[in-house]
Amino acid sequence: MTLHTVCRTSDIKRGQMKAFTVDGHKIVVYNLADGFFATQATCTHVFAPLARGKIIEGRLVQCPFHRARFDIRTGEVVEWANFPPGIQVLNVVRGEKALKTYKVSVKDGEVRVKLD
Repeated sequence: MTLHTVCRTSDIKRGQMKAFTVDGHKIVVYNLADGFFATQATCTHVFAPLARGKIIEGRLVQCPFHRARFDIRTGEVVEWANFPPGIQVLNVVRGEKALKTYKVSVKDGEVRVKLD
């Protein structure tokens, strides 16, 4: 695993997220009340860009396409794709799958992400 400096802590306001490409990996870094976190950049449903979604309840990321919700800290599915009505037909083929998460550390004002 390699540790990469992604940005400064001041680059992402509290309650916000930002997409980055680091060493060929597309990730999203989140600044939550209890620290910085990182996940893969695309939803596991149909690969929508999560950075275009929104943070819900200060701990979930909601996909901008079909409203799947994931726990930012663990990547676990909290609610699978449910919008628009009828999307559940696709869900038979695209079963629930957690987001990949990455370990994040902060040192000297820099956000660092450990990539596989």
